[in-house]
Amino acid sequence: MGTEIILIQMVVTFVFSMIFGLQRQRAHKPTGFGTFTFVATGSCGLAIIGMSFGEGNPLPIIGAIVTGIGFLGAGALIRTSDRIFGFTTAASIWVFSIFGMLIGIGSYFIAGTLYALVWVIIFIDSYFEKNGVGSYQERIFFEVKSKDMSKFNMLLKNFNNVKMISIESDKKNETEKLVYLVNCSGKKLRRMIDHMNTLPWMVSYKIN
Repeated sequence: MGTEIILIQMVVTFVFSMIFGLQRQRAHKPTGFGTFTFVATGSCGLAIIGMSFGEGNPLPIIGAIVTGIGFLGAGALIRTSDRIFGFTTAASIWVFSIFGMLIGIGSYFIAGTLYALVWVIIFIDSYFEKNGVGSYQERIFFEVKSKDMSKFNMLLKNFNNVKMISIESDKKNETEKLVYLVNCSGKKLRRMIDHMNTLPWMVSYKIN
């Protein structure tokens, strides 16, 4: 394999994985530019080595890469007391290792198709996230004056799929501290924040 071809393969892999990584970083995801670029270019380099020194058979190296990236993807999962998230990030890390390998072995059409489909998935996923569809939930900590709990219950009706996580009563300060998981789009959540800021009985709130 010529030096020029290897250089082109590495640069193409770097540029396309960098573009995707920057998008994930701008979206404040657990992994961003560095991770996707390292994974893709590293996989590309190993696939090139497999083609060059494995008599054109990169399958042993490909199998090792896929297995190894599986552990890296598992590390991208984030577990809280009530849910696990980061599956999209973990899956995309795995896919970009495959993207790099495809470029490395010269399967450009498959690599291009895979890359295009990844962006389609991300755009659809972003739409769901913005509209609070599926598992896109927010954890909200409320502190409310005890005497106004009826008003608070009316407020909760503005959210979708409300699930109580915990409740704590502060008798000294006469407040209730509650934690909920709610489905809510970004725009609607912004309106709810503006509304909650005007409520005299809302002592405090925190959104994770």
